[in-house]
Order: sequence, then C-alpha cells, then structure tokens
Amino acid sequence: MDVVLQSFAAGFPVLMLHFCVTLAMLAGGVTLYVFTTPHKDFALVRQGNLAAAISLSGAILGLAIPLAFCMASSVSVAEIVIWGLLAVAVQILVFRLSDFLLRDLSTRIEAGEMAPAVLLAGIKLSVAAINAAAISG
Repeated sequence: MDVVLQSFAAGFPVLMLHFCVTLAMLAGGVTLYVFTTPHKDFALVRQGNLAAAISLSGAILGLAIPLAFCMASSVSVAEIVIWGLLAVAVQILVFRLSDFLLRDLSTRIEAGEMAPAVLLAGIKLSVAAINAAAISG
C-alpha cells in the first residue's frame, strides 16, 4: 500500500498541473473564439438564442476534444501548450471557413436559425475528432 500512496503522491501534482494547463488552454481558446466571431455568443445565449447556444457548445466541445487527447498523449506541459495552440488555431480556422461557405453565418445565428447552427456544431465536432486523432497519433 505504501508504494501506491508514494506513486499517488508523486503523480498527483503532475496530473493537476497538466489538468490546469489544459483547462487554461480551453478557457483561452473559448475566449479567442468568442472574440473572433462577429456575433456576441454569450449575450445571445443569455437572451435564450438556442442557435447561439448550439454553435457555442459545438465550439467548446470542438476545442475540448483535441485538448483532452493532447493532454492524454503528452508527457510535458510544453507539449500540451504546443499541440493545444495548434488545436485552437485549427478550430478557429474551421469557423472562419464555415462562415465563408455558409454565408452570413453569424447573422443567421443571431436570428436564431437552427439549421446553420446545428451544421456548424457538426462541422466543429467532426474536425475536432480528426484533429484529436492526428494529435494523439
């Protein structure tokens, strides 16, 4: 039992450091995402705009999935940060490309249109899954 406790005591601080760095990357990524979208995500969600909630949820999950895989496959904080920055950049690029392809995406989300919000969330999650696999591979 002593070996188990010693292992826990040695590993727990590293686990917490990796966890906190990954959460900080997620918070930073969400903040960056919110600032790059023309619409005001949180304000729209507070007003009950379901399309904005779906789109923002897709963005948060789209960032969290590759960051989680990054944390799981990394052995250092530097690795988490490097791959995490790449994951965030890819997800922001996906929104910009989706906005270009779907035309006036932000305007449609502000208007509460569900179809583009659901499609956008699906695109973000699909790219996140591929991004996560690439990062952990």
